[in-house]
Amino acid sequence: MDISKLDLNLLVTLDTLLAERNVTRAARRLNLSQPAISTRLTRLRDLLDDPLLLPAQRGMIPTERALELQEPLHRALEAVRKVVAESSPLDPSTVTATVAIAASDYVQYAILMPLLELLRREAPGIRIAWRTIDVSVLEAQMIRGDVSLALTTPETAPETLRMRKIYREEYIAIARTGHPMIKGALDIETFCKLDHVMVSPEGGGFHGPADDALMAHGQTRNVALSAPGFLVVPEIIARSDMIALVPSRVAKGRKDQIQIFDPPLPVTGFDMALIWHDRTTTHPLYRWLRDQIMSLIGDQSAN
Repeated sequence: MDISKLDLNLLVTLDTLLAERNVTRAARRLNLSQPAISTRLTRLRDLLDDPLLLPAQRGMIPTERALELQEPLHRALEAVRKVVAESSPLDPSTVTATVAIAASDYVQYAILMPLLELLRREAPGIRIAWRTIDVSVLEAQMIRGDVSLALTTPETAPETLRMRKIYREEYIAIARTGHPMIKGALDIETFCKLDHVMVSPEGGGFHGPADDALMAHGQTRNVALSAPGFLVVPEIIARSDMIALVPSRVAKGRKDQIQIFDPPLPVTGFDMALIWHDRTTTHPLYRWLRDQIMSLIGDQSAN
């Protein structure tokens, strides 16, 4: 084989096709047309003297030769990307890009809103596409490039993805300002008497960490409303005599509507992690974005 006929674009195309195993998705990821991808695949087949990818009922199946090439080719291209990235400092103010970030509504409010404000100041050409996180398809979304960053709990993150714990979240109790049954601290008796709002991301759940903690103390509570996300909860609490346990960041900036209390018994909090795929580890833009998120977390912790 004459290696001089293999250019970098062909190798990047092969790397993407082997990851996607689908011409349409590879074309979308590389910002090319399907005919352009097919033309490159034909050239690769001729140069390597192998079909490389065979049509299947869903997508394409790699040949044995293609499978042998996949890992070393990917490592080699990552090394090239790293060299280029390290020699090309990023100027965020000049970047034009769309970045998809997957997170729950709570994280969108707590982390992504401050991130968006920062980007408007320092990188106005970056657009953020917020997506509701679905960890069952997160790995596939990141492989395809449909999602570039995600924020979720470490135990739900796919093991094949990169992960960095960014903060520990604790629960607080909230009630409306002027609640007739709460004077000063929130005791466990009042906590159990009042109706509760809880969040069940899967929908319709009425049992959570607080119920486990109560059962350990021989107590129960009445959950009157199960909501699918945290963002609506402070508004519901502000307009009713119900109470709720929510992550502390959900209540930030709402002290004119609600009162904040320590829970009357220990309720286990949770860690939050930043998730990304190997292919964006050395990319200057995504490295910069990860650094900005970490900086925002640090600023919030300091405050």
